[in-house]
Amino acid sequence: MKNKKKAGKKLMISIAITIALIVLLFVVWIIISPGEIRKYEGEKSISEKFVMEINGAPNVFFINGIDIDNPVLLLVSSGPGTDDYVFTDKYKDMRLEEEYTVVYWDYRSMGIAYDKDYDTKQITIENLLKDTHEVTEYLKKRFEKEKIYIMGFSGGSHIALKAAQQYPEDYYAYIGMAQVVTDSDEQTKFMYDFMKKVFTSRDDKASLKKFEKYVELTDDNVKMTAGWPDFVYLLHKAGGGTIKDKTEFEGIVLPIIFCKCYTVDEKINYVKAMKMYRQTPLNEELTDYDYRNDITSLNIPAYFISGKYDYNCPWELVEDYEKKLDAPDKDFYLIPDSAHSPLWENSEKTCEILKQIKEKTENE
Repeated sequence: MKNKKKAGKKLMISIAITIALIVLLFVVWIIISPGEIRKYEGEKSISEKFVMEINGAPNVFFINGIDIDNPVLLLVSSGPGTDDYVFTDKYKDMRLEEEYTVVYWDYRSMGIAYDKDYDTKQITIENLLKDTHEVTEYLKKRFEKEKIYIMGFSGGSHIALKAAQQYPEDYYAYIGMAQVVTDSDEQTKFMYDFMKKVFTSRDDKASLKKFEKYVELTDDNVKMTAGWPDFVYLLHKAGGGTIKDKTEFEGIVLPIIFCKCYTVDEKINYVKAMKMYRQTPLNEELTDYDYRNDITSLNIPAYFISGKYDYNCPWELVEDYEKKLDAPDKDFYLIPDSAHSPLWENSEKTCEILKQIKEKTENE
């Protein structure tokens, strides 16, 4: 009987300690999640985070700049449905705001604007293009600019590229970072070849065996048979994902957990919005595309920036698209020591390129 009482007492103590640790960790999480963004000194600096209604839907804006007289750069978030300011929060050496007033735009019902009751049927490419135009008009008026720059990052480049084609009069230039080009078997082949080379060099038989199950080899190409998340999980493991040589947990999850720019509630909504965007008409619309055939020309300069190890959006395909695209001026930049997120992974090189783009296009 005494042994049973001792065992029960030890169990209760263990439970109490576990609960206390969970509470403590949650309190610490709250403390490190104040929901604050970068701040600057100077009368002309700007640091804002707010939700604003655009075409009847909530949209999120993070705006950073040391001088509001600088040109405005609209950064269309990735995913679609994924906020990118968390990377700016994590990678402190990224100082693009010294050259531009940078507007990180999270479109309807994303991030802190997430609303579980929002009608997801309204999340379509048509509506997002209308939103892009309205956001651009708002920024031009607010900052007294005739034109701005638009940069699409990864999945956001679907929207930004189409906006640049549809509303060229609004923009000095289009910038595609980790540009999406096609979702064909050709893309899968580049991803497959990269992963096979890496896993073979590491003698990682387990990963080789797993990812070989995710594809079907043909005489001409490689067809993906697994779900995209499973395939990309292995791509991260191979080092060609969001952040070079970092797993999804290291490169994406940890920055979200520890960022200061979101409160705990906002972080939870961030994840909910990401999941929600996978169940929208937009998710279905952004399939079966190849911009080398779909958008063959732009009436404004177009510049493409890719990481040398990016095989989420293989850089070889981006370079091929740049060569085939008809535009007044164009270029392709391959950033060393980076994968899918060169602006943050190799910020010095990428920001220098963006400065050069500004200097040669602003007065055109």
